[in-house]
Amino acid sequence: DKVLKPLGAVTDGSQFLEPDGLFPNHIPNPEDKAAMEAITQAVLNNKADLGIIFDTDVDRSAAVDSSGRELNRNRLIALMSAIVLEEHPGTTVVTDSVTSDGLTAFIEKKLGGKHHRFKRGYKNVIDEAIRLNSTGEESHLAMETSGHGALKENHWLDDGAYMMVKLLNKLAGARTLNPNIGSKVLTDLVEGLEEAAVTVEIRLKIDQNHADLKGGSFRDYGESILKHLESVISKDPNLNKAPKNHEGVCRSSLLVSGS
Repeated sequence: DKVLKPLGAVTDGSQFLEPDGLFPNHIPNPEDKAAMEAITQAVLNNKADLGIIFDTDVDRSAAVDSSGRELNRNRLIALMSAIVLEEHPGTTVVTDSVTSDGLTAFIEKKLGGKHHRFKRGYKNVIDEAIRLNSTGEESHLAMETSGHGALKENHWLDDGAYMMVKLLNKLAGARTLNPNIGSKVLTDLVEGLEEAAVTVEIRLKIDQNHADLKGGSFRDYGESILKHLESVISKDPNLNKAPKNHEGVCRSSLLVSGS
């Protein structure tokens, strides 16, 4: 109400605006299924052009278009990449390591940019974009699938609200030309993004008291599991280890694509 209403936006239907540290409505996480369902339903019920959702400290965000389509994870990175590459043609987009091959094709083949995967962790992704700029490789966007995002023009601040302002600027500009366009301008920007039929993240938990550790270290046991997974994958023609796995196979994670 303090920002959008004075600019002419209709914010009727906004929900859960009163802070409550017990989070009675849903987990405050743009990756959470219940959270995304709540904002999606609010958009549809109110026939809104756009829905916006943040986490508690507003460094992560996601959106929903007028049809109820979620704009998060790879889709949100694709949308932000399209906007940034219009302003800075050919720039490098830095993301975390678990983004899709479809996103790479979208950024590089459709948008004419460069996709640079790096280690998970928003600080890692932002620092890598800063490093690339220092070496002469232009980068204007650093973003994780979690919804963390930072722009060079905003001094690399991890700022979900600023990201959503970029979307709103694009939407408002289109509506001045066509008041009935809704959020189609945003949906059109991600047209052609190839998306996986199924995406699953598996987090392995290790019981430090398990007999298999045999008195060894937690790290050694974890590394032996990852080596075993790599060996199994190499023998299965339907599985492939991601060729650019900046996490390190023997350190923290294994990225796999399969049919």
